[in-house]
Amino acid sequence: MVGFGDDLVAPGIETPPVDTAAKAFEMQQSANEMVGLGDDLVAPGIETCPVDTAAVSPAHTKDGSLDRFGKPAVRERTGGWKSGLVLLVSQGLVTLAFYVLEASIVLFTKYVMRQTNAEAESTFSLWMGTVYLCSLVGGFLSDYLGRYLISIYAQVFLTVGFGLLSASAHALLKPHGCGVIGKLCDPHAPLEVSMFYISIYLIALGNGACESVLATFAADQFDEEDPAEKQSKTSFGWYFVIASNIGRLISVALLVYTESTGNWLPIFWISTGCVITALVFLLSQTRRYRRFKPSGNSFLRIAQVIMASRRNRNLQVPSRGEGLLYGGEWEIDGTRRKTDDLKFLDKAAINIPITQVEEVKCILRLLPVWLCTIWSSVVFLQTPSLFTEQGAAMDRTILHFQVPPAGMIAFDIISTSTLIVFYDKLIVPLHIKLTKTQSKTLAELQRIGTGFVIAVVTMLSAGLVEQQRLKYSDGSTKEMSSLHILWQIPQYILMGASKAMVCVAEKEFFAAQTPDGLKSLEMILSFCCSALGGYMCHTILWVVNKITASNGKPGWVPPNLNDGHADRFFFLLAALTMLNLGLFVMFAYRYISITTQMRDGIEEMEEVAP
Repeated sequence: MVGFGDDLVAPGIETPPVDTAAKAFEMQQSANEMVGLGDDLVAPGIETCPVDTAAVSPAHTKDGSLDRFGKPAVRERTGGWKSGLVLLVSQGLVTLAFYVLEASIVLFTKYVMRQTNAEAESTFSLWMGTVYLCSLVGGFLSDYLGRYLISIYAQVFLTVGFGLLSASAHALLKPHGCGVIGKLCDPHAPLEVSMFYISIYLIALGNGACESVLATFAADQFDEEDPAEKQSKTSFGWYFVIASNIGRLISVALLVYTESTGNWLPIFWISTGCVITALVFLLSQTRRYRRFKPSGNSFLRIAQVIMASRRNRNLQVPSRGEGLLYGGEWEIDGTRRKTDDLKFLDKAAINIPITQVEEVKCILRLLPVWLCTIWSSVVFLQTPSLFTEQGAAMDRTILHFQVPPAGMIAFDIISTSTLIVFYDKLIVPLHIKLTKTQSKTLAELQRIGTGFVIAVVTMLSAGLVEQQRLKYSDGSTKEMSSLHILWQIPQYILMGASKAMVCVAEKEFFAAQTPDGLKSLEMILSFCCSALGGYMCHTILWVVNKITASNGKPGWVPPNLNDGHADRFFFLLAALTMLNLGLFVMFAYRYISITTQMRDGIEEMEEVAP
């Protein structure tokens, strides 16, 4: 009755007595009542699978995916590359449109909305934090509504947001020709400002929700149980990343035109056309898409364990587990052995299967490492914000062409893509040569730590460039320096390398270390890092300016960078990144990982050697 089969019995007993099964069901019902969930949340295995796998023919998929009618998906008529390629195009168009705004919003708010450097960066940080917060909302809702519907709703919000932004820009860009570096637009009416903020936060909602589910929905189009489609699924993951980066590179080319001429309207309308086209592509394959039945929310399983352990806090846990919802050797079907840490949760097993209790323990063990990864987002957000402001205050002339500050992000994108593509051919052989081991690759935590080290060097490089920029500033009221913008190339390349090491390894780490029963948290943990990083970046900048701008001083990041010390802000971020690296190494050294074998339910605990 509790979904663990006949193996959950004491050794030597072939057939469990009926009253034992009834008792297990009664215990589960008791646990549901403790957290006020009634009969809606039951132990894994109680609800009936919607697909009768015994009746599924070889022509159907093996992973339990469904067609649009809720029936087992037929392999030849659904999913595969036909659906996958359409979703690749949709992703590329959405990325192109969104990244145009992401890379230019700092300069737009500064020269069109008349914000200071600190205000523009704060606007960007809060907006990006909201983008990733909306990713959490999208992931949460997809557990109930399904990924297909959330993808459609998200792209509808994107379309409305970009349409409203394009329309509002007509009123914001006055007089004609304003909005370029060094030429501010006229002050705006409150209604015009409100329309701008409504539009960008609609875009944040749409892109955030789309980003959290579209990649997973695209991967659903390939049957992981079929060897050929499993290989295609792996290749598709790389193509999905490449499609996103192609969209970003094209958006950089559009930014070159926009920031050189100040023609914001065409680029916004092009972005609007891109998201409309992306929505059309998404809808075009509705009949072919493979879907999965929404799995419900993971937070309810966690709440059930925590509330049950609190309710049972005065009860004694038997030393050998007699009478609890697991076997006499503290395990179930050999799939989940009881661990000795976080013992306060063990009392929940009086009413709840130990597998569910151990799943919650796995998530709690992740939290210290997860908290350290939040800082990476603070560092990465400097690329489209303070790096761009720094470049705008440098000599940007190459022959007769003005290099747009946001165009320098191309070096970041190329660096990230190159390292991801050539990781196995460059980094792994170097790792084997230096460590004299035959390890095939660096572990996820090792790669994240390496990314943090590169991030420290990145901030130091940016600080040194800023020192030289201040040294060669013209001393006038204009925010300019004779130092050339190409001196920024090293910090952009280093930032791209840091992203390649941290972001990819972070996703792999959460994917590997999140229990099967709580897989939806894998995406939530990743996006929550980015959301909290955006808000943390805003808070740090606000605190720094509040402290350094006292006693009549302009502060480290003033309206005119030549009056401040942005170099000190970069060095502060480098120091805080080193502190975060120290904490990360300590937590990674003590972390206990889980080794998961997908689909066969075998999971065992092992301590990772430092």
